[in-house]
Formats: sequence, structure tokens, C-alpha cells
Amino acid sequence: MKKFFKFLLGLLTVVLIIVLSYLCYVFIAYHRIPDNAALEVQNEQTASMQSGEEYQILSYNIGFGAYEPDYSFFMDGGTRSWAFSEDRLNENMTGLSDWVASQNADIYILQEVDRDATRTYHVNEIDYFADRLPDYGYVTAQNFDSPFLFYPFTEPHGFARSYLMTCSRFAMEDCVRRSLPLEDTLMKLVDLDRCYSVHRIPVEGERELVLINFHLSAYTSDGKIAEEQLKMVIETMQEEYEKGNYCIAGGDFNKDLSGDAASFFNTDMEGFTWAQPLPEGIFDGRNVSMVFAYDPEDPVPSCRNADGPYNPDQLVLTVDGFMVTDNVTVNRSEVVDLKFRYSDHNPVRMYFVLD
Repeated sequence: MKKFFKFLLGLLTVVLIIVLSYLCYVFIAYHRIPDNAALEVQNEQTASMQSGEEYQILSYNIGFGAYEPDYSFFMDGGTRSWAFSEDRLNENMTGLSDWVASQNADIYILQEVDRDATRTYHVNEIDYFADRLPDYGYVTAQNFDSPFLFYPFTEPHGFARSYLMTCSRFAMEDCVRRSLPLEDTLMKLVDLDRCYSVHRIPVEGERELVLINFHLSAYTSDGKIAEEQLKMVIETMQEEYEKGNYCIAGGDFNKDLSGDAASFFNTDMEGFTWAQPLPEGIFDGRNVSMVFAYDPEDPVPSCRNADGPYNPDQLVLTVDGFMVTDNVTVNRSEVVDLKFRYSDHNPVRMYFVLD
């Protein structure tokens, strides 16, 4: 019996050492990507935009290519951490990137595009879009860069390396990655890192369209840090407007942009704290406004909560959209109803004119 207890004590000691060693590794390896990092434009284009002409921009959170309709994610209450398989991931990425290229937008802003990530079998998803958009310049900004996460134990999430990708028919200059604020608590280990990317597109007449691509935080203690992140983006837009530039920002707000998804989409919001409405007065005193993409007769959500395979009773809402400065006229904006075929998000498009 004594030998058994010695063995058990020894085993527990080894387990404790392993756990403590891993925790030390996570804290030591945790880092934030530098702020104000210059971003390189690949496949550079030379054309300028013009005032008075209509353009199309499309925003799409591709859900790292894993979120087929039958996919659920462990951090949303589901079961999966990786894509189902490398073959299914590649098949889904082919369909997704083919659809994106078929839309013939002037500008694409994409979120959750993985490269060398455990959850996506180290597939370079950036190449899918670069190959299918040969007439577009593109810029990537790394949003996540985490140490190896051993949870869930049956399918460890591993290294998360995910990017914002911006593709444009027009020249993009002086592109930078701006770090967003994060919580100071242990939640920062879950939220990984956050940023927005800034791209300057020349407009005839010596002005610029300052284009911002972002993906705000979802996994926070109370959703407040996403408000601080949003304020930072709005402040950047206001500064550019006051310089005489046009500004469009778009992406995944991780906010209930309708203000009341429960009634808007007849959905149950109880227990979901991450998708809060936009804070009142956040645009006060600013020359910036929200563009909420919806059809009042038949509203289409842009996001599903991936706690299980997609079904009509699942929480749905709109968290994706655009903000514009007062010198940008929006002719139309809509959520494209793909019924979450390739991602837990539907894409959002906007037609606009630079005044």
C-alpha cells in the first residue's frame, strides 16, 4: 500500500510540474505584436480612385475556412477546435475564395485568414485569395499570434496565427498595423492579440481614401474592451477626416449592430454577453457614422453563434458592417445571404461614392 501511495504521489508531482511548466511557458511566450508596424503591399497596383464614381467594397470574416454549416467551435459552446480535416478545409477554402473572386468588388477586407496555424493544418489561406485575385494588390496584418494552447485536450487549439487581409484594385500606400487595447486580466491569453490595419489609397486631386480593416474582440469578460477598441478606430477616422481625407472602416465589430437582435431576428440573446449594442453617443461630436446593412422587409444576419451546427433556432445577429466619414456617400449596403455556407459569417457589401 505504501508503494502505491508513493507511486501516486510521484505521479501527481510529475503532473503538477508539467502543468506549472506549461503555465510558465504560456506567460513567458505571451507577447503583443509591435504597434505601428509597417505593412508591405504585395502585387502592387498603380491606379487611383476618383471622386463622384461608385465603388463596391466587400467585408467577410471567413472563420479561418473551417466553419462549414455543420461546424461548431469550442469557445462558442461547440465541440471542434480545428477544421474537420485538411481536405475539407481546402475544399471549403476553394469554394469560399472562388465566390469572393466572382463578386468583382473594387476592395475586399477579409478577417480570420490563417497562415501556419495548428487549427488549419498550417495551410496558407492567404494564397487562395492572392491566386484568385491576380489583378489586386494585397496587404496582410497579423491579428493573432499565440503560444501553443493545449486546450481542448482532445484537440489542442495549438498556435493561432491569423491575419486581416485587404485586397484592392487601386494602389495602397503607407500601410500600417495598429495595435488595439486588450484587457489586463488573464482574458488576454484567450483574446490573443487584436489590431486594425490602415491603408492609404490615392484619390485624384491629391486626397486619400484611408481604408481600415478590423476585427474587434469577442472573448472578453464583459465586452467593454471592444468599446475602447471601437473608440480608437473612430478617433483615427476623425483625425483623417479633419486632414481632408475620406475614411471607410469595416470588418467584424463583435457588437449587435442592430441594437436589438432579439426582436430584429426573433432570436434569443439571453446569456450572450459578447454581442452588446453599440454604446450610446459613441459617434457624438464626430464626423463618422455607422452603416448598418439590412433589408427592413427581410433582414439577413451576418453571424451565427457556432455552439452547434447551423439551425434555424440558433442565435443569429449582425456584427459585420462599415463606418464612413461624412464625405463618403453610401448608396446601398447589404448582407449577402450565403446561409453560412462557408463561414459562421455572411459577407457584407457596400456601394459608395467619394464626394
